[in-house]
Amino acid sequence: MTDFAPTSALPDGQALATLVAGKLCHDFISPAGAISSGLDLLKDPSAQDMRDDAMGLIEASAKKMIALVSFARVAFGAATSAERFSGAELGELVSGLTEGGRATLQWAVTEGTYSKPQSRALVNLAYLTVAALPSGGVATVRTRAEGDGLVIEGIAEGARARLKAEAVSGLAGRPLSEGLPGQWIQPYWLWLTAHDAGGTLDVSAEEGRVALIARMPN
Repeated sequence: MTDFAPTSALPDGQALATLVAGKLCHDFISPAGAISSGLDLLKDPSAQDMRDDAMGLIEASAKKMIALVSFARVAFGAATSAERFSGAELGELVSGLTEGGRATLQWAVTEGTYSKPQSRALVNLAYLTVAALPSGGVATVRTRAEGDGLVIEGIAEGARARLKAEAVSGLAGRPLSEGLPGQWIQPYWLWLTAHDAGGTLDVSAEEGRVALIARMPN
C-alpha cells in the first residue's frame, strides 16, 4: 500500500460510535422495510392473491434480520456474557450473513474456542474477505496457532477480487480521505480491533486475489 498524507483526523469515540451506528442502521433498514412491506400486503384486501408471496418475503427478511443482529453482536458489540466462542459458532454467524451471495465461503477455521477480541477480528475479517468478491469467487477463511498467538487468514480469489479505496484506507488504520464512510468503517473497525488487542493486520491485493491476515495474541 502507498502511504499518503491524511486529509482528516481519525474519529474519536463519539464519532466512531456514530459511524458504527450508521452502518448498522443501513444494514438493518432493508430487511426491516421488506418485513413492513410484506405486512402491508397481508393487510391489503385487494392483494390477497399475493398472500403467499408476502409470507415468503416476511420469512426471508426476518431470517436476514436475525442473521444481521447475531453477527453484529459479535462483530461490533459485547455479544453475550460468554467470554469465548467456538469456531463452529462463528462460522454459523458468517455463513448466515453471506449465504445467497455470489461468493462461496470455505470455512477452514480450526476447532477450539476464541476470545472476544479474536472472535471479533475473525468474523469481521471473514465478512470483508467475502465482500472482496463482488462478482463471485471463493473466500477461504482459516486460522492457525503461531507462537503464543493466533493467525487469522482470509483469502479472496475470483476474477474481480478487489478492495475499494475506502476499505484500503480503513484496513491500514488511516482516516477516510474521500469516498463513503459506510464503506470505510468496518475495515477500520477490523484494524482497530487488531491494534487495540496488541495484534497486527496485513493486507495484500493483486489481480484476482486479496489476502487479509490478522495476528492476534492469545
